[in-house]
Amino acid sequence: MEQREIMQRGVGILTEALEMRRQLRENPDAEVMRSGAVSKLLEEMLPHIQLPADANAREVAEIVTEKLGPAIVHITSALTFAFVQLAEVHDAGRTDVSSADVLRSISLRYESGNER
Repeated sequence: MEQREIMQRGVGILTEALEMRRQLRENPDAEVMRSGAVSKLLEEMLPHIQLPADANAREVAEIVTEKLGPAIVHITSALTFAFVQLAEVHDAGRTDVSSADVLRSISLRYESGNER
């Protein structure tokens, strides 16, 4: 999966979380449905790992780290980037831009290929 798609999916997850929070604020007793976007992203990105039957704990840890590390770094980088963008707008005291606006802007930037 390309970094562009990972970023867009991460932004989608954050946007969904904002909407869920909004719904719960409006109606604290409401049952909010989750889309399963996080689980789906993890299923698609994390590789299946086969471990040798005779692997010791250290070998298992090394194999798991080697196989999962790159995907975890990509996901974390996407979410961290989005957080920093949101934090910068917040810290600048911008009241003319909502969190949803910032996330939409990030998604559009990555959709159009203007990641920087």
